[in-house]
Amino acid sequence: MLIEQTVDKLHQMRLFGMANSLKDRMGKKEHTQLSVTDFIGFIVDDEWNYRENNRLKSRLGNAKFRDKSACVEDWDHHQPRGLKKTLFLEFVQNKWLEKSENLIVTGPCGSGKSYFAQALGQNACRRGFSVLYIWLPKFGRLTNKARADGTLGNLIKKIERTKLVILDDWGMVPLPEQDRHCLLEIVEDRYGLGSTIITSQLETPDWHPYLGSGNLADGVCDRVIHNAHRIKLNSEDSLRKIKNGLTQKDEKEK
Repeated sequence: MLIEQTVDKLHQMRLFGMANSLKDRMGKKEHTQLSVTDFIGFIVDDEWNYRENNRLKSRLGNAKFRDKSACVEDWDHHQPRGLKKTLFLEFVQNKWLEKSENLIVTGPCGSGKSYFAQALGQNACRRGFSVLYIWLPKFGRLTNKARADGTLGNLIKKIERTKLVILDDWGMVPLPEQDRHCLLEIVEDRYGLGSTIITSQLETPDWHPYLGSGNLADGVCDRVIHNAHRIKLNSEDSLRKIKNGLTQKDEKEK
């Protein structure tokens, strides 16, 4: 009865991990024989892990990844895509993220840009960083909805406060002027405070005309490119085809 009362009090104090741990461990003979200090240590560790797992789930949910399966452990280093394993491992360590540096990933369709960016994003979530994934072709829909319900300011602040923002498929569709201004505001306010990953089929010299040229384009390009690492991925075969077991040779034989 004492255990049930203790578990109930733990629930009331919202110590759910500890409550579940206490019930589970008290049901195991080998755990009841532990010293008081060791037993308390175990259930405190379980509460800590419970909260950490919930925080991770929250960060992953807030990130809004399109490819929720993307992870650095599944990156295939055997496929020649122009990214050396040593450089890959450097990015996985997140030192660039701690320094609020940017990363620009370019390459043709299917070279793995989006997967690589989201894998780094998931890795950042696991290391405790806040992450937000934005597929730029839908950026206008996102901002239009926010303008309509009066939450555009809150949306911009949310993006600005996020440690890592991933802007995927930069240059795929034209950006209306109001969205370019919105993007500049975000880039300006995040400068030196957070990191941005941009994936694009456009090489950086083509960004200026994409953004409409002029001072606005100058501002965005200067802020994003200034302290950015650059990776150019290439692949003889689309990563999607490789995942499905197809290569250019297979395509020709069809």
